[in-house]
Amino acid sequence: MNQDEQIRRQRLVFYQNDIDRLDKLLDEFLRLSKAKCALLIDKDGHMITRKGFTGTFDMDTISALVAGSFAATKEMARLLGEEEFSVLFHQGVKDNIQLSLVGERTLLSIIFDDRTTVGMVRLYANELANKLAGVLKDLSQRQKPESAPQIDKGFGEAAKTNLDDVFGS
Repeated sequence: MNQDEQIRRQRLVFYQNDIDRLDKLLDEFLRLSKAKCALLIDKDGHMITRKGFTGTFDMDTISALVAGSFAATKEMARLLGEEEFSVLFHQGVKDNIQLSLVGERTLLSIIFDDRTTVGMVRLYANELANKLAGVLKDLSQRQKPESAPQIDKGFGEAAKTNLDDVFGS
């Protein structure tokens, strides 16, 4: 397997139409569940997309903490003889958060308050996770577009030579 293929398998590349597909599913979920917001995050803690009211939340920090929480919980599950726990729930005074594993490398984070119920969120989140997993599977199996620009094999060496010229190496 070449290096490009390894990178593709480790991390998905999203185009605008991919995000639009994901956002449409998140919008529909928010409409049905009455949750405040939904975030789709990769297991490395990078946000893929988000929908809904995020207010003053620091989404980059939340994304990183969601990924960390899942990593820690996976280890707890392993110690208990489970492969991993697929859903986590945190209850606060005003806000609650449900974290769900979607596919093999994506996490769904849902923030909600008392305008809805845990049962409503769980019901629609399960449906959403299945739909998102299908879309993500389709995207991961997508072939590299034939019209994508290709870098000439000599590009790297030419770039190195030009940089050496510029910096006098």
